[in-house]
Amino acid sequence: QVQLVESGGGSVQAGASLTLSCAASGRTGGAYGMGWFRQRPGKEREFVATITWSGSTYYQDVVKGRFTISRDNAKNTVYLQMNSLKPEDTAVYYCAAHLDSFRIKVLSRNYDYWGQGTQVTVSS
Repeated sequence: QVQLVESGGGSVQAGASLTLSCAASGRTGGAYGMGWFRQRPGKEREFVATITWSGSTYYQDVVKGRFTISRDNAKNTVYLQMNSLKPEDTAVYYCAAHLDSFRIKVLSRNYDYWGQGTQVTVSS
């Protein structure tokens, strides 16, 4: 089992930046692919960004150029740097992990482990 704990959420004004962190614990010896998803009010959970074990990344179009996903494998931590935040970025952000280390995965059903989520609120 792998436990994921997100941190770094908060309330900010439009245009601000936030960095989310996701720390993995438990059976972290595996080479996991990691992703960030979000659930906006009244919407289904949606893909935001993903990173493979080797560092390849892929983003949802609406965050491309504003968000950056990165990871520190030695610290078992993945990050989501969010710049130029917009009110429509308001959501609960979830970290997730899957066991297919080098594949890009964008569907939530393909992820094996999930964090509890962290709230990001962007006001106009």
